[in-house]
Amino acid sequence: MAMDKEELKKKIMEFMEKKSGAKSKVYLKDMQRAIPDASPREIKKAANELVQEGKLEYFSTGSTVMYGIPGKGQPVE
Repeated sequence: MAMDKEELKKKIMEFMEKKSGAKSKVYLKDMQRAIPDASPREIKKAANELVQEGKLEYFSTGSTVMYGIPGKGQPVE
């Protein structure tokens, strides 16, 4: 059964809060490993909504996109 979107967003934020620190930027794959009971597509949609809400932000590494909490960790140059 699919997870409720708000619940999924909450889980993503909890995961991101735990990660904040040395490795404050995470790949979508890391979120998918941390939340195995949601589909990769659901996780991506929820993460993108969190970006739109200003709770997460994108970091482009050139080849791929990472997610981070605004104002936490070092900005990716």
